[in-house]
Amino acid sequence: MTEEAVPGRFERTVRIRFGHCDPAGIVFYPNYLVLLNGLVEDWIDQGLGISYAGLVAQRRVGLPTVRLECDFRAVSRMGDDVVFGLEVERLGTSSITLAVEITQGTELRMGARVVLVTTDLASHRAIAVPADLHAAILAFGPRPQSTSDTRSTP
Repeated sequence: MTEEAVPGRFERTVRIRFGHCDPAGIVFYPNYLVLLNGLVEDWIDQGLGISYAGLVAQRRVGLPTVRLECDFRAVSRMGDDVVFGLEVERLGTSSITLAVEITQGTELRMGARVVLVTTDLASHRAIAVPADLHAAILAFGPRPQSTSDTRSTP
């Protein structure tokens, strides 16, 4: 299978393993969320060229999920190779909204919208998206819209 890079989209293929599945033989849904977090880490490391470990461990910038919407459309089983795809929907002052699709071929297995907020890990309060991260997201592709956070929610 040949994958082509699409500007503004980050993808990685994941093999569904025994440990991802429940006794029914399908992915236990919380494991999708663990895999989704890994996708975000890989996107920041590989897609944006910023060390995720450095961001969190040295710079003490957190990226907690503050809103998560998921639609589970079809089951995934052990041995399936699924593609996790991520696009930026919105870039705010302190928040990043991501659209995620998990597919196998043309079949959508799960869709999600994730809102991350950049935080200071000492105070656990929202902070502005660091300048280098903000610039890397804008350079990532055509989809993100930079806006100021004028609402009371992130």
